[in-house]
Amino acid sequence: MNLQDGGWRARLKGAGPVVLFGRRMGRGLADLLLPSLAHDSPEATASAGLTPDAWSRVVFLEDPVCDGCGAAFEADGGAFAASRCAACLAQPYAFARARAACVYDEASRGLVLKFKHGDHQPFAPLFARWISRAAAPLLTEADAVVPVPLHPLRLISRRFNQAAEIARPLAASSGLDYLPDALVRQTHTTSQGGKSLRGRRLNVKTAFAVTEAGRRRIKGRRILLIDDVLTTGATAEACARALLQGGARAVDLAVIARVRTARELPT
Repeated sequence: MNLQDGGWRARLKGAGPVVLFGRRMGRGLADLLLPSLAHDSPEATASAGLTPDAWSRVVFLEDPVCDGCGAAFEADGGAFAASRCAACLAQPYAFARARAACVYDEASRGLVLKFKHGDHQPFAPLFARWISRAAAPLLTEADAVVPVPLHPLRLISRRFNQAAEIARPLAASSGLDYLPDALVRQTHTTSQGGKSLRGRRLNVKTAFAVTEAGRRRIKGRRILLIDDVLTTGATAEACARALLQGGARAVDLAVIARVRTARELPT
């Protein structure tokens, strides 16, 4: 049973076809009788999602963006000397490429935190759709999808891994292998919030490792790593290094949101 992916799902699958059929019928009846609600308010919508006001305030990242970290380029007549920002040219990340669906700011922060700490599960498929659009070039070349894992103690307190909840539907919709057990968090690190770039890197430097089962499934393959927010990139960097040392051919990164200048600003 894989706890990162939600152990209760495995137990539910063992409940039998009659129980599963009953759940699907009940959900279908509810959808028929009750209107869909917006994820960010009790307002009814034509289909589950955000209210128009919340949607209009989210700053979605559109091309051109830096191929290395997903940051938006400043418009300059549509011409860009390189596909990467100055920071990525000077000091590339361990992951090869990155994409983010939107900017992490006041508009998106509440949505991400509601999902991450408020156990608001309907956001997971919504965020997966956002990432599938922003990271389309990465998904095309990926062989498998791996979520950033939580330490077991944090998983118990939070009850689910937010990265896994996004990675699962993303992999399914893209026809890619989903590997929630490829990577483990072997040390219970303190929160990254408030730490400097150097402090964040030291905090997670040896936090992640590839499992034996994961080593067999990632060998020679291009992995798409999934997380919720990109700040300094320290966590994704540590995960990418572990995957590469474990035999992955390359690692790309896709997240819901990223700060405007990821190597400088903390969340």
